[in-house]
Amino acid sequence: MIHATMILAQVAPATGPADRTSLMVVLFYMLVLFGIGFASSRLFRGSSSDFFSASQSIGPFMLLMSVFGTTMTAFAMVGSTGKAFSLGIGVYGLMASSSALVHAACFFLIGIRMWAIGKKYGYVTQIQYFRDRFESKALGYVLFPILVGLIIPYLLVGLLGAGSYMGGVTRNMFPETFSGGAGVPPGSVPPWVTGLVISVVVLFYVFYGGVRSAAWANTFQTIVFMAMGVVGFLVIADGLGGYAAASQKALEHAPEKLSREGLISMPHFISYMFVPLSVGMFPHLFQHWLTARSAKAFRLTVIAHPICIMIVWLPCILLGIWAAGMVGAGEMKVPNLPNGLPNSNAVLGIMVSKYMSNQILVGLFSAGVLAAIMSSLDSQFVCIGAMFTNDFVLPLVGKDKFSDKQKVWLGRGFIVFIVLITYVMSLLEPKSVFNLGVWCFSGFAALFPMAFAAIYWRGTTLHGVFASILATALTWGFYAYDALVLGDNARYGTFEDGEYLVAGVMPVAFIVLASAAALILVSLITKKPSQSTLEKFFPKGI
Repeated sequence: MIHATMILAQVAPATGPADRTSLMVVLFYMLVLFGIGFASSRLFRGSSSDFFSASQSIGPFMLLMSVFGTTMTAFAMVGSTGKAFSLGIGVYGLMASSSALVHAACFFLIGIRMWAIGKKYGYVTQIQYFRDRFESKALGYVLFPILVGLIIPYLLVGLLGAGSYMGGVTRNMFPETFSGGAGVPPGSVPPWVTGLVISVVVLFYVFYGGVRSAAWANTFQTIVFMAMGVVGFLVIADGLGGYAAASQKALEHAPEKLSREGLISMPHFISYMFVPLSVGMFPHLFQHWLTARSAKAFRLTVIAHPICIMIVWLPCILLGIWAAGMVGAGEMKVPNLPNGLPNSNAVLGIMVSKYMSNQILVGLFSAGVLAAIMSSLDSQFVCIGAMFTNDFVLPLVGKDKFSDKQKVWLGRGFIVFIVLITYVMSLLEPKSVFNLGVWCFSGFAALFPMAFAAIYWRGTTLHGVFASILATALTWGFYAYDALVLGDNARYGTFEDGEYLVAGVMPVAFIVLASAAALILVSLITKKPSQSTLEKFFPKGI
């Protein structure tokens, strides 16, 4: 796994604690979120439909903000800066450009169709759709643990990214209290504290308001992190001497980071195009699609989403490249850490701590980074509760065994359970946010052929779907074992700049292709769904 390095400017040992104003601003932001959560929860109608899908009342702007917010995670903001520091400008094309195009295509080709079918038949989760589409309860029981298992590392991406970022930005605020470690600067707020605060805040408004509170909070937080991201970038650029000076230093001392693809080969670059397909199978994104008031609400999302991605990703990538130039010039170093190298996840926080002198602005920018992270966590929490209630408990014991209010409490209970598990897992030694996210997204991307075929190919069969899932599990598990368990002793792949590649490309390419091939081949030779089911899911006008 990558432990890409990003270095903080060397400073003389402080004689006392650093200014804590920025931390106070972040805490105030958390209180604001509590208020938004409380206000939105007052609109909660008490029904399971409202808790899990906001009674399909979300308009165009809030849909855009909630969908974009939930796709922008620590993977984008925290991970991309460290990744650009390691691999250069190619990271922008690697994920930002491909995501902008592929995400919009998925919203148009899958989101609108899923929304129409979900609204017509009252679906709350994507598993409900797949279970009916392929006439199989067993399919739901197979998909439930797979999707939850992939969401948990997605949640970890958020908590790890937030913890490492705050560790970098609060450096030396508590020299007598926290000693640092694991790549976290001494005297900074440890990741376990940041993770605990974020988990509690998000859990509060999700617990009481469900997906409506998540949509409200996402809208506010998306506006915050986009605005503060731009402002913060401008201030940091000024602290580096301006765009020209920062870029010139990178060109002189890290020229490889500014070549056409940076340190990324063309096959590696192209294979990353498979990763953004994951949005077509994100259960939390499916849930947000179902909140749309009408099909017209998707227009703004399809058009504006690529623009929003550019606004967020471009500053993060440039900061990573500029940091590489500062390191090459020997101007940046972190005292009291082995070799002066912090954990890669702390890159953005360290840049902010060094080059933003106004502590109020540092606090606002930090709130923006946390907003990007939390706007994904809340949606994932709600979708996990929705799947547990509607895809596991109710099919197992029967829909009539619980009242509508009890269904809501089932979802809430499971949300709390998953939050606790994720938080405990985040206390382990943090890995690269970017790489952890890639493995998570690879699993979702491999399930994309199933979603696409279910909507557009009448000949897709249950056996074909099971074959696709099996192919995904085997290939993903095979490469994950080779990369994560065997590590330096990997037999089938190699590590280039800390990233696991097979024959020079991302494993996700082979995993997706294996999934699609299994789906097509088995569907061609097995029994098709009944005519009544095909008429139900392929009616005229949808």
